[in-house]
Amino acid sequence: MKRKLICGLMFAGLAPMLLSANDSIAKPKFKITPNGRILADGALFFPHRNGFADGVAVPDIRAGVSATFGNWHAKVDIGYAFGKVGVKDVYMQYQFDDANLLRGGYFVHQFGLQSSTSSSMKSTFETPITDSYMKCTDRNIGLMYQYDKGKFLATASAIVGTKISEYANQNGKVSVGAITRLLWRPLRSQGMVAQVGLSGWYQTAFHQAIPDENDGTKINVSKGYFTYSANYPTRVDQLPLLATTVRNANGVVKLSPEMLLSAGRFALGGQYYYMNINRGHKNAFISNGAYGMLRGLILGDKSYGYSSAAGGLATPKPKTLECVLSYNYTNANTVRAGIEGGITNDWSVTLNYYINKYMLCRLRWSYTDVRNSSVVPDNSINILQARIQVIF
Repeated sequence: MKRKLICGLMFAGLAPMLLSANDSIAKPKFKITPNGRILADGALFFPHRNGFADGVAVPDIRAGVSATFGNWHAKVDIGYAFGKVGVKDVYMQYQFDDANLLRGGYFVHQFGLQSSTSSSMKSTFETPITDSYMKCTDRNIGLMYQYDKGKFLATASAIVGTKISEYANQNGKVSVGAITRLLWRPLRSQGMVAQVGLSGWYQTAFHQAIPDENDGTKINVSKGYFTYSANYPTRVDQLPLLATTVRNANGVVKLSPEMLLSAGRFALGGQYYYMNINRGHKNAFISNGAYGMLRGLILGDKSYGYSSAAGGLATPKPKTLECVLSYNYTNANTVRAGIEGGITNDWSVTLNYYINKYMLCRLRWSYTDVRNSSVVPDNSINILQARIQVIF
């Protein structure tokens, strides 16, 4: 009798705890988090020529919200720059477990080392010219699966070329593609990182819907084409650097091997790009480029960390001063195809000071030259620019 009484009392005492635990498991919490950013840039150009003008700008203002409910996560991000409002990230994802997730919407699909950071968190101040020219980290509508566990990270995406601001029938014929990023990272601890990877991209050509000249109700479809371009590496002035339009195109293949090494205060990263646009019986358009960057921690943080899900280095801790040396080469010319988009070299030195978890400032000097471009005469320019940014 005493045993039954004791067991009954124990069960009565534990029951509220068990019910509370069951409630917490059965009812995941709904959490909403606001996010945003403000960038303020200033730039000096020398020598003054070819349309450059010293000045200041606020090139990016963003406001958005993230929501989490159990394994579900959603994000909406709206940007404002130079009088224009635009949609940035809009997606939903489901986290199956610690290693597997599925994301769908409008976002940057993983392709190469540059996809491991957002546009405002580039250690070189701006995205390398080759990456911008080949549109490797532009946003696309699509679905991405990601596997992230141990020594391996792998992603596979299916995308459509339709912009988020236009209807599918405006293209006449939809462009579709597939993207993948595969990483092997035997070392990925604080202060010691070794990573190599390969990214691949295939996409069918874009088309335009053209009303028939004789019958306005009939819509024709143009031949396939691709357009690629890049501006000078500054957001204070907007001046074209490279530009290519490839017509009679069937599809494009992009391949990009990458590497990342880090030991203590130093890190070395780089990426090579190869792009081939098939044109049937005509000569293919081939473009290539590469960049390399050497990063070093001067003050504050004594070693680089690693971000597993992003496949890149983590943001240094607050009160850290970093120096980054970088070089980029881009060749957008294919003489056999009769297409010359330009050839450019870009050298830069960037100082990054991470003030706190929300603020950082950057100072960058760069030297950029270009030749054989279809949109600008042969020239070279020095750019000295600074940035203060707030991200939350």
